[in-house]
Amino acid sequence: MTDSTPAASAQRSCLLQTLVGAGVVLVAVGLAAGAMTIPSAAGYAGVGPNFLPWLVAFALGICGAFLLYEARTGGFRDMDDAGAGADGAAATGPQINWASFVWMSAGLLLNAALITTVGFVLSCALCFALAAHGLRRSGEESSGLRSWLVDAAIGLCIAAPVFWMFTKFLAINLPGLTQTGWL
Repeated sequence: MTDSTPAASAQRSCLLQTLVGAGVVLVAVGLAAGAMTIPSAAGYAGVGPNFLPWLVAFALGICGAFLLYEARTGGFRDMDDAGAGADGAAATGPQINWASFVWMSAGLLLNAALITTVGFVLSCALCFALAAHGLRRSGEESSGLRSWLVDAAIGLCIAAPVFWMFTKFLAINLPGLTQTGWL
């Protein structure tokens, strides 16, 4: 049996918010650890390839520290009480749409699994289509064949120019479907 008093609910909320902040800090530490493995030889304008990962790790660490501070000093401020009634009863919290989460996770995981097999463009287009479907499901909007085709076309229209810019203009090798360097 769980304690449903407002004090117990606030304590649980504070714990969950602290866990979110700690998770963000751990991701920042992981990014920093990964940035240490990247060579730091200065490139164009004195900036090496490890500059951006360090910058992101630093910024994420600051955000995580701020989230921890907020959680430990009264909780996330200005947060809506999802599910609270007019009488101010304890909120049950937002409902998680697991189907949407699964669609979006599948897109990300399939992108990682297929990028060396089918190439950057097709794997990113698939990722976009699956993520868009997941987002569409979260709004409970129906999704037919037409929306799948539109999402795949938009994914191709985004992924192809990114691929070409990286491979042709920046000379960064991304996995392609063919050896021509255009797909």
